[in-house]
Amino acid sequence: MTLLQLESVETYIGQFHILQGVTMQAEKGEITVLLGRNGAGKTTTLRTIMGLNPAAQGRIAFNGEPIQKLAAHQIARRGIGYVPEDQGIFADLTVGETLRIALRHKDAGAAERLEWMHELFPDLVKFRDRKSGLLSGGQKQMLAIARAYVNNSELLLIDEPSKGLAPIMVKKLMDAILQMKERTTVLLVEQNFMMAGTIGDKYYLMDEGMIVSAGPMASLHENEELRRKYLGIA
Repeated sequence: MTLLQLESVETYIGQFHILQGVTMQAEKGEITVLLGRNGAGKTTTLRTIMGLNPAAQGRIAFNGEPIQKLAAHQIARRGIGYVPEDQGIFADLTVGETLRIALRHKDAGAAERLEWMHELFPDLVKFRDRKSGLLSGGQKQMLAIARAYVNNSELLLIDEPSKGLAPIMVKKLMDAILQMKERTTVLLVEQNFMMAGTIGDKYYLMDEGMIVSAGPMASLHENEELRRKYLGIA
């Protein structure tokens, strides 16, 4: 089942034409990975889905309903959570306060979602009373993902979760995101091909604001020419 669909999406930032006819989709229960070099338009794609950089043209549908004209807070209420590249953590709030504030709608499943995040990320329990700004980079990333998920997000947009993290923390995040697809859908922007190639079900390869290749992740593993040309890796 297609959960998210972009059709011929165009986005400008000031005078710059960033997204140039982006068409892609994310299937329910899968991890879809958006790959490309720096400046290819990956972050702008997530921000456009979220309504932070409005689409100038094209259609964005979530659960079959168009969302491209909605404000960011309306999109969030539809069930899309966003984890930005800089995590967007409020440094002066404790871990516990951050998660309590994120639970805007305390529906019947809220306590269960929060408990599952605590199981997935035990550090969030251990450092519940610590100010978020004092956490390590990996712990901040865990908190940012948990904050996005606990508010009943059916789709998570996660931007560069492995950036700047030690390999052991990257492995923990990989394991956590793999487990998360049992309960939600993930659209992941990631520069670390080892991580993306291990956990992704499907990929989209972006260059200069356009999708230049797409398919099962296994097919990208087999295509050295594509990886070398657009990602700079053999």
